[in-house]
Amino acid sequence: MDPNPPKRLRTAGSEVTQTEGEEQEAEESAVDVSIIMPVYNASCWLDECLQAILHQDFAGSMELSVFDDASTDDSRKVVEGWKERLEARGITVVISGHNSAQPRGVGYAKNEAASQSCGQYLCFQDADDIMFPQRVRLQYDASVLHQNSLIGCRVQRLPEGSTERYTRWINSLTPDQLVSQVYTSHGPTVVMPTWFCSRKLFLKVGPFDEGGKGVPEDLLLFYKILRQGGGLLRVDECLLVYRYHEKATTHSVTAETIWKLRVDFLQERVLSQCENFTIWNAGKQGRKLYRSLSQTNQRKVKAFCDVDENKIQKGFYTYEESKERPKPKVPILHYKDASGPFIICVKLDMTGGVLEENLNSLQLKEGIDYYHFN
Repeated sequence: MDPNPPKRLRTAGSEVTQTEGEEQEAEESAVDVSIIMPVYNASCWLDECLQAILHQDFAGSMELSVFDDASTDDSRKVVEGWKERLEARGITVVISGHNSAQPRGVGYAKNEAASQSCGQYLCFQDADDIMFPQRVRLQYDASVLHQNSLIGCRVQRLPEGSTERYTRWINSLTPDQLVSQVYTSHGPTVVMPTWFCSRKLFLKVGPFDEGGKGVPEDLLLFYKILRQGGGLLRVDECLLVYRYHEKATTHSVTAETIWKLRVDFLQERVLSQCENFTIWNAGKQGRKLYRSLSQTNQRKVKAFCDVDENKIQKGFYTYEESKERPKPKVPILHYKDASGPFIICVKLDMTGGVLEENLNSLQLKEGIDYYHFN
């Protein structure tokens, strides 16, 4: 057996095998950073986006790799119109795409843009967002030091004030919470439009799922990174204008799809390690989580806990839909009478600080004694 078998690298539409010598050569001819940009009907945003790439203050070598996913507007023409200016600034531009009747989806377009690029680091950029001049430089510096981590940054939302709670959450998570809050309905704690990582990490965990519309390809890859022991890090500066609009592909993924993935991930990473646990919220969301669990994990639920006296007075929740006889009954307790670990099914940042005070009063540590699910 060869102790150093040649590595397989995917190039657009094919697989090539590289020997060590070729690999070294490829590394030497590689650029430092490839900006990976899938494009689909983005012509109205591209000028601002490309202008910002032109103004990066990064001193290393850069490449822009664009894959056009069957746009029906003049997106491709707009990108081609910028090629000369970008190359004059030393940024190589690689453009490809397809013009089938239907787009093949963001996952496919990102994979194609990544596989035709040659940077040792990948900076993912959505065509409708705008980088601050220091984005590539600061994320590159962090990525060089943390080769096995996914690097994010703080964001500014446009229009201002849209998704206020979500934006506050993105920007204020502590380093520990980047890891402990991966189960909430907000999705990846390092948000996709800010992703930056070594090619090494991407080749280890990638590619993106190519299921197309309705598939949360970013969440799936994010989970893969965590499963394979990848780290999470945020550069604590605002490096991206993150645009919110109705055409955004995020809107094509159903809440149920996300719910199921989150429940499965919670069961795999947290509940499988617990002998028993308490669900914090005896209301709709808490009961929905209980019903979504595997039978093994339902049996581990020792109680629901709440602050609502009416719910507590009922004494227990009966799982009416259960096929088991007798039907499972779970006690409902006041949170002060309950014991952890807790899975919190109360929306973050929606109780005016009351939930946070209650958790603090019990002196619980997030990521050990409790996990936020909502």
